[in-house]
Amino acid sequence: MDNNKQIILACIDGSKLSEAVCDYAAWIAQRVDAPLKLLHTIDHHHEKAETADLSGNFGIDGRDHLLEEMTDHEQQSGKLRIQQGKELLKTAKQRVIQDGIIDPITSLQHGALIESLIELEESIRALVIGVRGKVHENQSDKIGAKLESLIRALHRPILVVNGEFNTPQNIMIAYDGSEAAEKAVDMVATSPLYKGLTCHLVCAGKKATADNLLEKAAQKLSAGGDKEIITTRLKGKAEHELCEYQDSHNIDMTIMGAFSHTRIHDLLLGSFTVKMLMNTKRSLLLLR
Repeated sequence: MDNNKQIILACIDGSKLSEAVCDYAAWIAQRVDAPLKLLHTIDHHHEKAETADLSGNFGIDGRDHLLEEMTDHEQQSGKLRIQQGKELLKTAKQRVIQDGIIDPITSLQHGALIESLIELEESIRALVIGVRGKVHENQSDKIGAKLESLIRALHRPILVVNGEFNTPQNIMIAYDGSEAAEKAVDMVATSPLYKGLTCHLVCAGKKATADNLLEKAAQKLSAGGDKEIITTRLKGKAEHELCEYQDSHNIDMTIMGAFSHTRIHDLLLGSFTVKMLMNTKRSLLLLR
């Protein structure tokens, strides 16, 4: 393995989507010939913060004893979480080996996930993560509590997995002429990840503007000659029309820019990226 190569990083937490995260990461790693790393983080800070205020409810005489019990509990809980993390990584490693990865890397890190990813950012070629973790895994109307902050913090392609793995046969680029959309077109045109896949280039907007954008982007995508290009202009609200198009054309993966507006704009009008994460049932590859 070339230690200088950027990695495909899969974040797993033991949720139902962790298996699909492993499968998608293995598929990407093999297509682009990159090392695969499996990451599980243990954040002890939240656990300590919850216990810190409990002793204030007791008198001085009982406080030392309570703090001692709390410390013992934290130590035992910490050891259990470390053991669970090791087991998760062991299981994930076996899965990606079955998927065809020869020498996967595993990493168990202590600390907050976002901080860990920021430290690793320079080494990441693409990140794969589930749309929701264990806390919200049975709540299809929610996304992971830290997912939006994570996407805003990193400037690497992030594949957000929203269901079981199916080997992608076709992709959709949600194209609007923005810088991130141009980046998506350039990436699809040149990366071996998309070679041989049918590419749906979709734009929601006024006819004259959309047709002009689609024509220029399609020419760039067709230059390689290794994929079928289908261009479509959509009417109506973009997030609704794109999700409808995904379903009706059985799109395996959608590629789009993420959080192109300011936080104030998103706060007032709602974030298009969050709406897509909430509404789509297909994997989203997000670019900043």
